[in-house]
Amino acid sequence: MKKIVLTGGGTAGHVTPNIALIPTLQKEGYEIHYIGSYEGIEKKLIEELNIPYYGISSGKLRRYIDLKNLSDPFKVIKGLAQARHILGKIKPDVVFSKGGFVSVPVVLAAKSRKIPCIIHESDMTPGLANKICIPCAIRVCTNFPETLKYIPAQKSVLTGSPIREQLLRGNKQKGLDFCGFNTAMPVILVTGGSLGAVAVNNAIREILPQLLNRFQIIHLCGKDKLDTSLNNTKGYVQFEYINEELCDLMAASDIIISRAGANAICEILALRKPNILIPLSAKASRGDQILNAASFEKQGYSIVIQEEDITNKSLLEAINKAYDNKDKYIKTMKQSRMNNSIEKIIGLINEAANRKRK
Repeated sequence: MKKIVLTGGGTAGHVTPNIALIPTLQKEGYEIHYIGSYEGIEKKLIEELNIPYYGISSGKLRRYIDLKNLSDPFKVIKGLAQARHILGKIKPDVVFSKGGFVSVPVVLAAKSRKIPCIIHESDMTPGLANKICIPCAIRVCTNFPETLKYIPAQKSVLTGSPIREQLLRGNKQKGLDFCGFNTAMPVILVTGGSLGAVAVNNAIREILPQLLNRFQIIHLCGKDKLDTSLNNTKGYVQFEYINEELCDLMAASDIIISRAGANAICEILALRKPNILIPLSAKASRGDQILNAASFEKQGYSIVIQEEDITNKSLLEAINKAYDNKDKYIKTMKQSRMNNSIEKIIGLINEAANRKRK
């Protein structure tokens, strides 16, 4: 049996593409193992799938001054030793990395053990973790054609992002029933990602009375970000995080308000949902979400509001515009040439695994 180690974590965006690959990998006959952090979100998500999971030490490599910069390199070194040991025990034919800082020691360890490694870069420009990993990879998969210029030509492959098949099988009525909603009013799904987004949460809650005149609201607000004072508000439900029922909630939604992480927006595009993107501010990130959102806005898939520009008026206007012009946005998204990337990525994985076995 062929063996593969998947890695990636820190946020759901570094895990869900790996999860999307698992059913096809199993059909292809792979024995699957996963290396992640000790207590990251990836641990829970992967263990629920009964995939063997190995936690290692990981440290964040920062571009800014922080006292943790003194200790985190030692965590990475410890993680590298742990990953080498685990890979030596499993003896995989190939490693596939979705990124995040926990993936760095795994990719470096794979290189040191001469195990072929494929990595996936979701954003327009490679993040620091993937910049470190690119020299160790035999292939680098990308979402955007603009990304190819940042990667050696002999390694880069435009694949798009793997989309979980179950997301495409959501049931609208189940989603409405789960929330206690009806079909009389359209539904807005608000999500700030697995960690939530305080700016988005606050903006939505400030205009909630006006929104509820026209819409029902599903609010995925992130861990410890519930507002219990709104628990009994008719037409409004909030959850810290949703996993299994997410496909039904997305099917039930008419509009999605989201951050602009690459995996999230690729899922929104695949589902043909009119959307408003509020990218993470450049003050709190390297600006990758701003580039992602700009690309989608240019292609006519999204309305974009920068976090610094959110006002009650601008957000209400954007929501009404998205809904009033929903048919136009859906038509444009249907014309997208973006295909499911799973087949392409599995082909690269098989090629790498076969090379290792020769």
